[in-house]
Parts: sequence; structure tokens; C-alpha cells
Amino acid sequence: MGTIIKLMLLLLLAGEAGAALKCQPTEWAEIGPFYRQGAPVRSSIGKGYQLSGTVKSSADCSLIAGAKIEIWHVGSNGQYDDTHRATIYSDRQGRYRLSTSFPPPYGGGRSHIHLVVDARGFDGVITQHYPRVGAKQAKFDIVLIPESADSGKGHDPLGRRLP
Repeated sequence: MGTIIKLMLLLLLAGEAGAALKCQPTEWAEIGPFYRQGAPVRSSIGKGYQLSGTVKSSADCSLIAGAKIEIWHVGSNGQYDDTHRATIYSDRQGRYRLSTSFPPPYGGGRSHIHLVVDARGFDGVITQHYPRVGAKQAKFDIVLIPESADSGKGHDPLGRRLP
């Protein structure tokens, strides 16, 4: 009986490991010093650039409805401000859309938009989208890992890798 249970457990774990590879999880980035909780719920923080995409599960690439997406970037003056902060939620089909202005480069780096994404039953992710110079729109899909016994390990609450 013990051997059968062990075999079933190995098959289950192998299936979960294979499923986790169906969609590549979104890469982590540091949150940076300018994140602030409580950005207003709104889908427009400027004009001229449309960022859209879906939120998916890494286990099976299924779409995740109701994912909370916090977004912020610098304004045209190169400073972080409340005008360029928003919270949006993925719809029933896991889709999201944000209208914004094209962020200028910041601190000698590339133009970027910060995102913190979280959904019930999934590990959250802190990431960045890097718009192409001159682009008016982009699709940026976000892939979350289902919560597990190892959830929360590897990164601190600010997205920094733990030693």
C-alpha cells in the first residue's frame, strides 16, 4: 500500500511540475522606492499609450479574473507623481487595459512602467513593462504562479531577492 501511495504522489508531483511549465511565469523586478499603496481605481492616467494584456496561471495558462494590478510610472517631467498611479482589475476573461502617456526614461535608464499584480490563490509578482520607443500600444501578459507551500519564499515584500 505504501508503494502505491508513493507512486501516486510522484505522478501527481510530476504532473504539477509539468503543468507549471505550460506558461512561463512573469519575471520579478525590484519595486523601487516610489511604490505607494492605495492608488485610485481608474483605467486612464494619460493619453497616447495603451497597455493591455491578460493575467494567466502558470499551471495551465488559464485566465485569471479579478487580479489586482497596481501601476505607476514617471510623468513627462521625469518625476513620480499621483497623476501617474492607478489600480485596475482584470475582467472575467482575465484581460486588462490602461490608457496612459508614454513614460520618459528615468534616472538614465529605459522608459518603464511598474506593476504589482496579485490574485487570490496565486503568488503576487512585482514587475516592469518596457515600452518600445515610438510605440503607441503594447500587449503585456502577466503570468502568476499558484500559491504553494513555498509561497512567499525567494523575495521580500518589496520584491528584493532573499539571500
